[in-house]
Amino acid sequence: MFFEINPSNGVAIFEQISRQVKYAVANGALRVGELVPSVRDLATKLTVNPNTVARAYRDLQSDGFLEPIRGEGLRVTKQATERSRKHRTKLLHDRIRQVVIEAKQSGLVEEEFYSLVDALWKSELVEV
Repeated sequence: MFFEINPSNGVAIFEQISRQVKYAVANGALRVGELVPSVRDLATKLTVNPNTVARAYRDLQSDGFLEPIRGEGLRVTKQATERSRKHRTKLLHDRIRQVVIEAKQSGLVEEEFYSLVDALWKSELVEV
């Protein structure tokens, strides 16, 4: 599993970790029953404080995405896939809504907006 943290994007690091776990579950990179990296391993890999990773994992547990397995670590729950997809859809809906509002307020016409979205969707600049 690949994590990428951007400390200057305005989103707390623990939230970035949490979102990336949810996205990985939603797109199948993390499957039900699979173990996530240990707090120590992930903190070392990302060069962040272990408490930051622990907070993300704690939030994921309380939201029902991860469950502890005694002596093994944390694994993806059975309900995580559906919850992750719903979370991803809601998050993207909220973000797209803000972009649409800004586009309308700026006077961008619908055709221009869709043209921009289409160009960005097809662009190699968009990271997948």
